Amino acid sequence: MKIKLWGVRGSIPSPLTQAEYSRRLKEIVDRAIATGLTREGVDDFLTSLTPDLRYIYGGNTTCIEVQPRPGVHLIVDAGTGIVALGDELMKGPCGKGEGELYLFFTHTHWDHIQGLPFFKPLYVPGNRITFIATVPDLEDRLITQMQPLFFPMPFHQTLSQKKFHTLGQDSFSCEGLTITTFELRHPGGSTAYRFLENQKSFIFATDAEFTGTDIESRSPYDDFFSAADVLLMDAQYTLDDHFNKFDWGHTSQTMAVNCAVKWKVKNLILTHHEPSYPDDRLYQNYMAAIEHRQNLGVRDLNIYLGREGMQIALE
Repeated sequence: MKIKLWGVRGSIPSPLTQAEYSRRLKEIVDRAIATGLTREGVDDFLTSLTPDLRYIYGGNTTCIEVQPRPGVHLIVDAGTGIVALGDELMKGPCGKGEGELYLFFTHTHWDHIQGLPFFKPLYVPGNRITFIATVPDLEDRLITQMQPLFFPMPFHQTLSQKKFHTLGQDSFSCEGLTITTFELRHPGGSTAYRFLENQKSFIFATDAEFTGTDIESRSPYDDFFSAADVLLMDAQYTLDDHFNKFDWGHTSQTMAVNCAVKWKVKNLILTHHEPSYPDDRLYQNYMAAIEHRQNLGVRDLNIYLGREGMQIALE
């Protein structure tokens, strides 16, 4: 099973600003001057940069791809990250009208559906797309998004073949993966997905608000999240910002670490980044998460900061 992140921002897209680009460029040039950089050392210099300078974490809203094997595509959420994924898929069977896709939704808040009207495989006749969610009216919601008042092409006038499947509480089998769901605390609701293959588990849990009471004693979350190999989890806020945004339905990076420790998760990836945080702030948050893990005395939890293009393999 392979996972790729196509969009990691929450709420609204947040492209790199000119001010942030200029700040980053100046810092890179300053470091280059300080090290006496020569043309021959460029590659090594770039590799040595801290992640906040080496990477762009990305400004697209939520979309991830799960591949149990090459050519099989399970997509979760259709934020603006799905646009680039669609462009990539068009290079293969989807560009010929021979694609088969599974599109899962955690929920239908704007930042999780806003890329769908621009998802090119949706428009190609012959492509087969199964839309999957825990809400029974998903089709109506997607139709509403693409009404003429909001978009020039109605949903059902796109030419792909469409099916809808509503998930219950039982596990669901799809392309060799066993998939289970868990309802999360978020205004309007949100669904976590657990993908299991060959005893390896990947959980995507975004748009969820976890607090200390959720981890103080045994809770309904424990069985679902227990011992996940990879947990991709909402960590939108700093702890201070979260204090001012209770009931907004998101989690701080500190609480995300607390949850991962409680559930004995092996690898935690922080995602659904606050759109007002520039990349250097995201990196500071990541380092704060690392420090918090160390203060807890935990050594067997790996923590990563989600970024567009990141790929994870579970084998």
